[in-house]
Parts: sequence; C-alpha cells; structure tokens
Amino acid sequence: MAEKLQVTANLFSRMWRDYLNPYWPRIALALVFLIVEGSTLGLLSWMLKPLFDRVFVGGDADAIWWVGGAIFGLFLIRAATFVINRSLMTSVSLAVSTTMQTDMLRHIMTLDGSFFQKNPPGAMIERVQGDSIAVQGVWSTFISGAGRDVVSLVSLFGVAIAVDPEWTMAALIGAPLLILPMVMVQRYIRRKMRQNRQNASQRATRLDEVLHGINAVKLNRMEEYQTSRFGDIVGRIRQGQIKMSAIGATIPALVDVVTGLGFMGVLWLGGAEVMSGERTVGDFMSFFTAMALAFQPLRRLGSLAGTWQTAAASLERIYEILDMRPSIVSGPRREPPSDTTIRLQDVCLSYDDHPVLNGLSFVAEAGKTTALVGPSGAGKSTVFNLLTRMVDPASGVITLGGVPLSDFDLSTLRDQYSTVSQEAALFDETLRENILLGHPEDEARLRAATKAAHVADFVDPLPNGLDTPAGPRGSALSGGQRQRVAIARAILRNAPILLLDEATSALDAQSERMVQEALDGLSVGRTTLVIAHRLSTIRQADKIVVLEAGRVVEEGNHDQLMANGGAYAALVKLQFGEE
Repeated sequence: MAEKLQVTANLFSRMWRDYLNPYWPRIALALVFLIVEGSTLGLLSWMLKPLFDRVFVGGDADAIWWVGGAIFGLFLIRAATFVINRSLMTSVSLAVSTTMQTDMLRHIMTLDGSFFQKNPPGAMIERVQGDSIAVQGVWSTFISGAGRDVVSLVSLFGVAIAVDPEWTMAALIGAPLLILPMVMVQRYIRRKMRQNRQNASQRATRLDEVLHGINAVKLNRMEEYQTSRFGDIVGRIRQGQIKMSAIGATIPALVDVVTGLGFMGVLWLGGAEVMSGERTVGDFMSFFTAMALAFQPLRRLGSLAGTWQTAAASLERIYEILDMRPSIVSGPRREPPSDTTIRLQDVCLSYDDHPVLNGLSFVAEAGKTTALVGPSGAGKSTVFNLLTRMVDPASGVITLGGVPLSDFDLSTLRDQYSTVSQEAALFDETLRENILLGHPEDEARLRAATKAAHVADFVDPLPNGLDTPAGPRGSALSGGQRQRVAIARAILRNAPILLLDEATSALDAQSERMVQEALDGLSVGRTTLVIAHRLSTIRQADKIVVLEAGRVVEEGNHDQLMANGGAYAALVKLQFGEE
C-alpha cells in the first residue's frame, strides 16, 4: 500500500513540475478565494448562536438586523468567491490539458516506426485525448473542490469544538470505520480504471478502422459484424463504469452511516444538557448546524478516492508514452552533403525474426536514375525506409555523399529527399495546404509547381481553385489527381534526391501518362531512385538493380540486363512476353 501511494504521489508531483508549476500564481490566488469561501460555512453556523439566543429566545428585535445582515453578507461572499475560484481553476485545467495533448502529439511523432506498428491510431487518439481529459478536471476538483471542502470542515469543526469538544468527539465516534473501506476502494478503482482506459483505446481503434474502411465494410456486408464487435467493446466499458460507480459510492454511503451514528450520539449527549439548562438552544443549534453543513463536504471528500485513482490511472498511461524514447536519433551533422551519391554496403535488416535484407550492396550515382526491381518482399520499399532513417539497419553501412546516414541531423537528412509513393498521403485540408505542407507560401513557385505537375489542369476549372478541400485522406480527388498533388509537393520541396515508390502502378493509362510526364520532368538533374513493378516505366533508367530475397542479383541498364538473359530478362518476358 505504501509503495502504491508513493507511485501515485510521484505521478502527481511530476505533473506539478511539468505542467502546473507555470500557473502557480493563478493557483495560489484561487486558494485564497477557496479559503474565504470554505470559511463562510463555519461563520454561518457560528451566527446561529446569537440568532437563537438573542433573537428567538431573548426577544432582542434590534439584533435581528445585524445578525440577518451578517448572514446575508456571508452568502454574498460565498457566491462571489465561488465564481472567481471556479473561473481561475477552469482556466488552469484547460491550459494544462491543452499543453499535455500538444506535448503528447509532439512526442509521439518522434517515436520509431515500430511503435506505430504496435499501437494503432485509435489507441493513440484515446491516449492523447481521452487520458488527458480524464486528468484535466482532477486539479480543479482537488484544489477547488477538495480544498474548499477541507477548509469548510476545518472551520465547521472549529465551531463545533468551540461549542463543546465532547459533543464533537461523540459526532466523530464512527470515523475510524472508514479507513479500511477507503483503502480497498482505491485499489479496486485504480485497477478497473486502467482496464476501462484500455477498453476505450480499443473502442477508438475500432471506430477508426471501420470509418476509414467503410467501403470495404459495405462491399463485404460487414455492417452487423462490425456493429457486434463494437457493441462488445462498449459493453465492457459500460459494465466497468457501472461497477466503478457502485464501488465508488460505497465511501459516501459509509459517511452517511457514520454521520448518522454521530448525530445519535450528539442528540443523546447534548439533548439532555440543553433540557437541563446546562447549555443554551443557541449552543445546540450552532453545533447541530455545523455538523449538518459538514455532511456534504464529508460525502464529497469520501468520493474523491475514485477521482484520485481515475486520474492516477490516466497519468500512468500518459507518462508511459512520454517516457518512451526513439532508438533513431539525430546525428551531429547539420550541413547538407555536397554529393548525393548513395551507397549501401553489406546492409542487413530483419523485422522481428523475419530477414528482409541480407547483405545488400549497390550504389546510386548522383544526378542519375537508379531503378529497383524484383518480386514483392525483395526489400525494395525497405531501402527507402533505410535511406530516410525510418528504420536503421541491423548491420552494414549506408552513406550519402560519403557520410554515414547516422551522422546527419534527422531534419537535414530528410530535407534531402522528395518522395512520391503509390499511396499519396493527403490531409483533410485544402489543396493549397496539401501542397505547401506548412511551408511558407510563394505564389509564383506554387503556381509553377501546380503547372509542372498537371495539377492546374483539374484545379483551375474549380470555383475555389487551390482552396478546394481535398476531403478526408484526399477522398474528393481521383487517384491520378492525388498523385499529381504529391508530385507538386515534391516539385515545391525541390530536394536533391527523388524517391519514387511505384508512383504510377495504380493509375489508368491516361492518368499514368500525365503523372509519368510530370515525374520525368521532376527527375531531371536529381539523384532518383525508382521502385517500379511496371518495367516499361524504367527502361530509360541509368541503372537497374534487381533484388531477390534482400540482396542484389543483377545490375546494369536495360539493354545490358536483357543481353545477359538473367533475372531481369525473365521479369520482362513474364510481364511483356519479350525475348
């Protein structure tokens, strides 16, 4: 138990250091107002003594004005401090949540590709959004709610003790009965809340996959199947929340029982003293009101066990992500290479236990076009991932201009590449934003890029031109149009090395012709590596490298390889029936 408390304390201490500390002046001001607000309850119960003794029992008509005015003033103070305190703490909670979400997204984008293979987008959305929101209200609850309730209880018990310490002891006789149940409830809620956060991640993942694969769902008539799977997940979440709600209500319920026992003890002890004349009616009403007003703060504080553990479970998941470190890190070199010759020497790489590259070696000369061909699984796309350091090789060396890739700063290295792939990644933004990708806008260069990529051919007739939305994942565009937008990006990027990953393989003949023309223009003067299944698109390449099982089996130009009659000639014959 002590260890768990220490872990939880460390989590919240870390959150204070990382996120709350910048807002300490605002939090301190809120604390001042909550102390004032919490103290009003004790003062209110204290004012009942003169109200009963001097007005109701003593018949002092003049006292009713100053007593009533004092009570009304306390309610005004309470209302004003509540509004100010709530506004201050809400601003802090939202600021912390916003910063936390931004930090998580920024950090997630630095992690390696293997992380994204193991963690689906929906699960990450739930981490960034769901867990941070679960933590968002905890500080407002603890500082505003718990802080106010603690101050209220201190002031109320101060009044009770001032009236009669023995009555106060009698009212608290059942308090020790709450200790063990509170410990058990906290353990249970922490465990169930972590399970529920995991189920919420599965829910987000299922929604993401269904909505992004909606065409496949409809065509394969999977609506009922997917609905059933989603229903199972939300059912588990519902059951977990019901159980947590029921268990979480245990402590407030026990507070009710303990409070009832206390009231019985006070009535038995204090009632006799009032009837005998030892204490006044005002004493009893002041004490009784103080204890009655303490009832709700006690119940709220009792329910904070669940709130605390809910936040702790989410904080654990948040810091679990923030504590991850990428294995691919930047090197010290920030100067771009003077030469764009790419050399792979005896490169090996495996995904899990599956070997992909087995001693791969070849050279892509600067300013020339090198094509990679071979059967699926030969390692062609893996080469591109290695060049951009999406992954690092297990062994071997890859150099750019004679410098190992690991020596370059990642930003410097990736600035050397423009990439056009079979699946053009478009965002649900305007065409202009999809081409610029956050870079400064130069209208003349943008116009030249759209014209060279044949984007202007379909954009100019549109009413909004480049400000037309591309739709989710570019769904408002055809495949050829998406590819041309990707090429316009590459032209605007103007990087010295061009990576083309089967950029025309999924297009119809007309779209392929237009896209290929744009690619041919883009390749001029650049070091270009091409992955192509359609061998007709790489006949003019300066060098063709044939891969099989992660190693080079042949290399040369088209005519040389055809003359050799080896693996490349066999691929051409298979695809075109040529001898």
